[in-house]
Amino acid sequence: MGPQHWWPAESAFEVVVGAYLTQNTAWTNVERAMGNLRQAGVLSIFGIRDTSLAELEQLVRPAGYFRQKAARLKRFVAHLDERYSGSLEAMFRQPAEALREELLGLPGIGPETADSILLYGANYEVFVVDTYTRRILERHGMAKPETGYEEIRLAVQKALADEEIAKPQQDGPSKPLARIVTHEPSAASQMERSELARRYNEMHALIVQTAKHFCVKGTPKCEYCPLREMLGKRIPAKSSIHK
Repeated sequence: MGPQHWWPAESAFEVVVGAYLTQNTAWTNVERAMGNLRQAGVLSIFGIRDTSLAELEQLVRPAGYFRQKAARLKRFVAHLDERYSGSLEAMFRQPAEALREELLGLPGIGPETADSILLYGANYEVFVVDTYTRRILERHGMAKPETGYEEIRLAVQKALADEEIAKPQQDGPSKPLARIVTHEPSAASQMERSELARRYNEMHALIVQTAKHFCVKGTPKCEYCPLREMLGKRIPAKSSIHK
């Protein structure tokens, strides 16, 4: 599929905003809301802080649940002001686990949103588990509906830490699949990050593309899927993710 250049944002703060806005909506709607914020000149910590709640609600309206999301963005900036004097860089200097717990304590931030901010904004080595990840793993017998978020996250992180994963595959496609449209490189996608964080970043983006185009919510298009050769296979029973 080629490099995915994810997350499409021009700053770490834009990643934070996008992580909030993408909850319960499609990314196309997030792009419209982000476009509104950018056009209004308020897609920044200062902008969110100084914009009235009513105006902010209208700007993020395309992303849905606009009242909740606007209020939560306001609360995030207020927290940043109270604890870090408005510095996102200072917040992102906290240890990963401590920062994750801190983020989870803020209104509207669950594990997926927290891990998106940690991986794509702060460049920590944390894998993001979303609906797409769960769908693919469940259909391939690698997880069950009752498998918890943390169990999946830690199992995927352990698997992707294997150095064998990083070796180029000789039998892969020689060029990106024509039907897959990727984002242009952005400032956020080109941030300096460790090899493992880059691997988590790229794998999550590839999972999203696979689920959107092949392992769809309705009837999956298995005959065209890049993972079709894995159908019917099961991971070893000793794996922590397999029940």
